[in-house]
Amino acid sequence: MKNKGILSCLILGVTVGVGLLLLGMQIKMGFQDVSQNRRTVAVRGLSEREVTANLVTWPIVSKEVGNDLPSLYASIEKTNRIIVEFLVANGVAESEISINAPDVLDLQADRYSSGNIPFRYNVTNVVVVTSSQVTKINSLVKRQVELLKQGVAIVAGDYQYRIQYDYTDLNVIKPEMIADATKNAREAAEKFAEDSHSTLGKIKNASQGQFSIDDRDQYTPYIKRIRVVSSVEYFLKD
Repeated sequence: MKNKGILSCLILGVTVGVGLLLLGMQIKMGFQDVSQNRRTVAVRGLSEREVTANLVTWPIVSKEVGNDLPSLYASIEKTNRIIVEFLVANGVAESEISINAPDVLDLQADRYSSGNIPFRYNVTNVVVVTSSQVTKINSLVKRQVELLKQGVAIVAGDYQYRIQYDYTDLNVIKPEMIADATKNAREAAEKFAEDSHSTLGKIKNASQGQFSIDDRDQYTPYIKRIRVVSSVEYFLKD
């Protein structure tokens, strides 16, 4: 009986010892995993595209001055008719043309006026073309001088009435650009991991920056540069 008791104690002791050893190894491995998971690398990936604008807004501005409003309005109606005929004759749809209400400035009522003015009224007239035919409209902008031959006083260079170009198909190219930015970020992270003798792990955090659309330059505003930056943080492993 005494021998059996000693044997039982011995078995129990060995079992407990093995259990503590295994528990210690698991704790050590757990600490190693936690330590490894704390090692990360944060990178950014850039994606850029150049696209042609697919929507143009062209304000055609003309001026009229005089002292008699009815005569001025008759002149404005004639001017609008000439402009619309010019546009339609050159392939612009009437649905793409809108005529704004004329802006009348009474110079005599202007408190900053010197009083020595030849005409009382200064009228600004704007005909707006909104079209997806960007190439066609660009060619007509260069030909608007033809309106001068018909007595239409076109005003150019006013920042308030500048031609505007837009790109409206961003959602079409978004997925491809996001994938490209993420790929570039991963390549940067893999290079960092290689240089630090580590292995790239899973993504810890990721965020997509806002898309920006800007003119490529001041000379070709119809060419747009689109960019997005993705920020990604990866785990590193030994």
